[in-house]
Amino acid sequence: MFTGIVTDIGKVVSLEESKGLRVTIECSYKLDTIPIGASIAHDGICLTITEKGLLDKHTWYTVDISQETISKTSLSETKHRWEIGSLINLERPLKIGDELGGHIVSGHVDGVAEVVNIEEIGESTKVYLKAPQELAHFIAKKGSIALNGTSLTVNEITGNSFEVNLIPHTKSTTTWETVKPKDKINLEVDTLARYVARLNEMKK
Repeated sequence: MFTGIVTDIGKVVSLEESKGLRVTIECSYKLDTIPIGASIAHDGICLTITEKGLLDKHTWYTVDISQETISKTSLSETKHRWEIGSLINLERPLKIGDELGGHIVSGHVDGVAEVVNIEEIGESTKVYLKAPQELAHFIAKKGSIALNGTSLTVNEITGNSFEVNLIPHTKSTTTWETVKPKDKINLEVDTLARYVARLNEMKK
């Protein structure tokens, strides 16, 4: 489980494509704190570390991404396929006793949202997005949502369109600074919203 609080920005240093995608990522985590088999969220996608090491005192690790995972995330879009040099929001899993600064995030992407517009308002940035129609009923005003692994609050929602605000700190500690209109974003709805929707369905 994760919280949607990004703790590092990783950089892709190598890629190998076969039946899936094998990616090696450089990060600032200490090598001995990320054991083989550990999970890390990458732009909201929970992936398992299969190899790791040090290169010029920088930590690197490798993850394998299946075609199934690629098909359900923004990686399915050629434009958004990771390349050497791509920057990725990283978060290590929640530990018992850790502060829950965001909301409960599973690392299982539900769908892909599209950035419609970005508007600078004072020091904040308002991002307008469109969600897949089938996920819209899980998104609520003032509710939580994970976008590219970042826990954010929904300001407004109309149909399947919704808005979030980014404060300067969020932009400076994540990859949101580089996001542009028409970009595709990994979306995970709030787990609580999913259960509430399911309970409502059962009452009908």
